[in-house]
Amino acid sequence: MSTSPSSPAAPISYKDAGVDIVAGDALVERIKPLAKKTLREGVLAGIGGFGALFEVPKRYQEPVLVSGTDGVGTKLKLAFEWQMHDTVGIDLVAMSVNDVLVQGAEPLFFLDYFACGQLNVDTAAAVVGGIAKGCELSGCALIGGETAEMPGMYPAGEYDLAGFAVGVVEKSKILTGQDVRPGDVVLGLASAGVHSNGFSLVRKVIERACQQGGLPDTLDGQPFKQAIMAPTKLYVKSVLQALAQHPIKALAHITGGGLLENIPRVLPAGMAAHLRAGSWPQSELFAWLQSVAGIDDLEMNRTFNNGIGMVVVVDAAQADATAATLRAAGETVYAIGVIAEQGTGQPVEVK
Repeated sequence: MSTSPSSPAAPISYKDAGVDIVAGDALVERIKPLAKKTLREGVLAGIGGFGALFEVPKRYQEPVLVSGTDGVGTKLKLAFEWQMHDTVGIDLVAMSVNDVLVQGAEPLFFLDYFACGQLNVDTAAAVVGGIAKGCELSGCALIGGETAEMPGMYPAGEYDLAGFAVGVVEKSKILTGQDVRPGDVVLGLASAGVHSNGFSLVRKVIERACQQGGLPDTLDGQPFKQAIMAPTKLYVKSVLQALAQHPIKALAHITGGGLLENIPRVLPAGMAAHLRAGSWPQSELFAWLQSVAGIDDLEMNRTFNNGIGMVVVVDAAQADATAATLRAAGETVYAIGVIAEQGTGQPVEVK
């Protein structure tokens, strides 16, 4: 019995499979001028190659590289819902460069990873524009990254972000916190808002508020959505100025875990931070979150930065001068506590 040959199937292109190479190329061309604005000493080759090249500045005698990586977390869910993509890139940079800063390091360069199901060039360019802005504000070069279009992996209109920063510090100037002693002063640098932690709870609070009668029009003088989505503050330039002028003993970036879990990470064994309740103001934003969530002060200080985005520990004799330098560099600074021996108490107490 004979059979007739079947007709050849139509060819399937990569675009038919959901990946648009032309759109990817268009994005790269949009990114190049953004990255160019972030160039600094040390960049040998950046966007476009298989690998980016960076030379450690020659002014360092014993350079130690410090690396950090992070994402933006579920804050992205609100970015998708509210179509606010231009600042989450700043969050991405800040979460990593603030972390490497804590060990006294100057951020050198940053790389990002943007993944989506279907590439929207305008959305991706807005996100990368924020990344470039964050790098520019922290003196950090955007020298590479990856845009991954993966059909079926992400819902329409959604994407994920990750990134990492590399910084450098003189070996003799690495901040370890090991010389923190009782009587040292704890300075708190004001945050810009929620930053990029605790958004699973923030989203629940927004949901509850909508069910209970609605959202406020403004918080702290900003439209509600802008207040919620305010990007993570970049502390790099101001803190580097302070480090160059004062013998700072320790720094703590207040991220997930809040004040209660991040400060102990930079204290030596047997030391505790005694923070004074009310020594820094609670913003309308955090007061609203606490009220709607119905949580106590302990939970606020363990979930959110609660108004303090970076902690600086200095000798009491250096506290006023260090605070003055930070204020002159644009920071809002509060003396929020002192270091004491831990004894039988918690490593951080707010009373």
